[in-house]
Amino acid sequence: MNIDSIPDIETQDAEDTRPILVVPYVWIGDFVRGHTVVRVLRKRWPNRPVDLLTTRQCAPLVDYMPGVRAGIVSDLPRSRLAISRQRALAAELRARAYATALVLPRTWKAALAPALAGIPERVGFFGEARFGLINAMRWGEKQQPRFIDKNAILALPDGAARPPEWPVPQLRVPADEIARWRQVNGLGTGPAIALGPGSVGASKRWTYYPEAARLFAERGFDVWVVGGPGEKALAQEITAIGGAPVRDLTGTDLRNGALAMAAASVAITNDSGLMHIAAAIGTPTMGIFGPTDPYLWAPLNGLAATVRQTRSKLSCQPCQRTVCTMNDHRCMRDIAPEEVVEIAQRVLAQINAR
Repeated sequence: MNIDSIPDIETQDAEDTRPILVVPYVWIGDFVRGHTVVRVLRKRWPNRPVDLLTTRQCAPLVDYMPGVRAGIVSDLPRSRLAISRQRALAAELRARAYATALVLPRTWKAALAPALAGIPERVGFFGEARFGLINAMRWGEKQQPRFIDKNAILALPDGAARPPEWPVPQLRVPADEIARWRQVNGLGTGPAIALGPGSVGASKRWTYYPEAARLFAERGFDVWVVGGPGEKALAQEITAIGGAPVRDLTGTDLRNGALAMAAASVAITNDSGLMHIAAAIGTPTMGIFGPTDPYLWAPLNGLAATVRQTRSKLSCQPCQRTVCTMNDHRCMRDIAPEEVVEIAQRVLAQINAR
């Protein structure tokens, strides 16, 4: 689906050229899902430029998002207001002359810089007594069943019905950039399995990535371990067990992670930001779910396979908790590495049969 073929969303004014700012959630997966909001806005107003407020970490993803004019980098601290930095950001936003700001997070702090910048229309849900900061207040957030619904509905006219389907997030990574990345990292051109063993919250982490990497390596696959600095120790454990065909590609640059997911034949991840990146790129992606509900948190793009604990129904599942407090993490422990490898090989066979 491309921007011009989004059903159920009407183009309102093709002559309007006033720029729009989107203030998204900046966890990686949520940031990727924010591209749905961009696509809805571009459908409604094809000639209104759309910019994204972003952190330095997420900024590389903006380069791959069609329909985004620019990313405005601002690493505001999470734990304090930082009024001087808010004012500096507001000055930058004021210079860009935005006519509309969509503030997706419900926090008071997220709405402050757009208000200080004097952006005429500031759209957002009621939250943290933001009267005055948000001047186009929306209500009924709790009536929206999913996180994506709560965000994307803000891009529609107030009171509009939710469409049957939202446009999916897109990340378009140029083929020549992927080829250069593989060459620079000495990865060759053969098929590879990308593993994303990290996630926010220990309960979402499947514990058998080292065993799965070894099985893939024994069956002749190259294996790449992808993630941030927090996954470095785990990547070393996986490479030690998997052997020479397993490469540690963890690092600090999210562009590296996006390129790895774009180059891989199949991506296998927890419910994480890398899952959303891989799915938005179009790489066949297997998401491993235990404590979280795929209906609420899986990518809109769809997954090549959704892997869940199915041998016995656990009364606590899905708990949505970041740390397991009962049943000894069985929702993830009961997913065997052999099962995941077999599913991945079926996915690869389907790809090769096309």
